Amino acid sequence: MNEQNGTILSVKDLKTYFQTEDGVVKAVDGISFELKKGETIGVVGESGSGKSVTNLSIMRLIPEPPGKIVNGDIIFNGIDIRKLSIEDVRKIRGKRIAMIFQDPMTSLNPFLKISSQLMEVTQLHLGHTKEQAYQHAIKMLKTVGIPDAESRINGYPHEFSGGMRQRVMIAMALSCQPELLIADEPTTALDVTIQAQILELIKNLKAEFGASVILITHDLGVVAGMTEKIIVMYAGKVFETAPTAELFATPANPYTKGLLKSVPDPAHEEGTELYQIPGLPPDVAHLPPGCPFAERCERAQEICVQEFPPFVQINENHYSLCHFAKEVYAESVAERENKNER
Repeated sequence: MNEQNGTILSVKDLKTYFQTEDGVVKAVDGISFELKKGETIGVVGESGSGKSVTNLSIMRLIPEPPGKIVNGDIIFNGIDIRKLSIEDVRKIRGKRIAMIFQDPMTSLNPFLKISSQLMEVTQLHLGHTKEQAYQHAIKMLKTVGIPDAESRINGYPHEFSGGMRQRVMIAMALSCQPELLIADEPTTALDVTIQAQILELIKNLKAEFGASVILITHDLGVVAGMTEKIIVMYAGKVFETAPTAELFATPANPYTKGLLKSVPDPAHEEGTELYQIPGLPPDVAHLPPGCPFAERCERAQEICVQEFPPFVQINENHYSLCHFAKEVYAESVAERENKNER
């Protein structure tokens, strides 16, 4: 582990490919990032950009075949997860690294009581007896705000609402007080008020347990108040990474600007259309030689179509994958200053 900056997770040049009838799908193609202890980072991008595959790779949950991690280092607290046996990965998974999945209904076993599913985690990883595990499970349901936990614990998943099932998933993920929590679109299937409650819950529990968090979402609004840093993904690559406040104020990539413009604005005039990025994401099995976003980009030039863009450093912590990153950044700075003057 890097003691100087307290890095808990270091991902370097991660590549996860899938063999399909149409060819090799480069779902994740050269991702690198670091996560510090106690930090929350957001991973954002449209559906199919590689967000979930990145984090399933970290957990070693890629189905082989058709998928395979073909390259890269995944260093968790000094341990290279790629080099561990499946048995050793299972000892870390659920205990030191936990994941909240997108859909709690498919993640919970419909035939087992909530108690059985919560107890299994601590019996396996913490060596709890049946009674200890049962009492710990009740405590965790109370921690995540489920009322009347003593009786609800003996219910089945279908007896809980979507928001309550998501709370059960969070209780399960936090049962062993993991050092790293990966939340994969934890609010996608929930209504807006429940979304806010779940995000507030993750925020409070992170403060209580001191875990580092990776929050995956396609909604930039979700990560605004939750994260210190954002990674923007597109076509299996990191398109931009920056501290959260800076990314929102001065994006340096046309794709990021498009995502930010797509976030509904409360001041939006009635009757005018909401912005959406034109076109569709590319087929990652047949990517063009140039920038994968070129066909949809409003400012694309000939070079964008012909040459893959460089990863440009804007400042110490801000990078953008774009031939015109510095110009886009300068435009964003000018736009922000004009706004402030009004």
